[in-house]
Amino acid sequence: MVNAEEIKVKISDYQISQAPNKLVTVGLGSCIGTIIYDERSKIGGLSHIMLPDSLPFSNKKTLKIEKFADLAIPQMVEEIRKKAPNARLKAKIVGGANMFGFHTKATSIAVGARNIEAVEVVLKELRIPIIAKEVGGSAGRTMIVDLTNFETAVRIVNHQVVII
Repeated sequence: MVNAEEIKVKISDYQISQAPNKLVTVGLGSCIGTIIYDERSKIGGLSHIMLPDSLPFSNKKTLKIEKFADLAIPQMVEEIRKKAPNARLKAKIVGGANMFGFHTKATSIAVGARNIEAVEVVLKELRIPIIAKEVGGSAGRTMIVDLTNFETAVRIVNHQVVII
């Protein structure tokens, strides 16, 4: 039997792995954890996205693709498809909290809500269905994905663990 690893995904990064491993990311406040998975190959990629859109930053030479929903998810999907060319991908998303307690309609502040919307738009464009989500609210989260069965445990700060 092969030993399973817990592969950590840092903020503004993603990792791709295969069963029996688990992918883990912590510190999902306004950030979004996006797991994209193929049931047949048991390959999955977990992205920890910090910002919705790279366009305001496009003049910078040191743009980090993994930071942005519009860049990270398509790149991660491309890598997954190289490993599993006939993959039937599906997704789960976690995070997008309003961490600062601002109750305003100003979109410049609502990074969590903008992140949720951006991830949903990108996944729709890529024709990847979202089969579960644990988003919004005001609490940080940790996401643990078992690539053997796609079970996703979400630890919510000061709350119970939710399985999605």
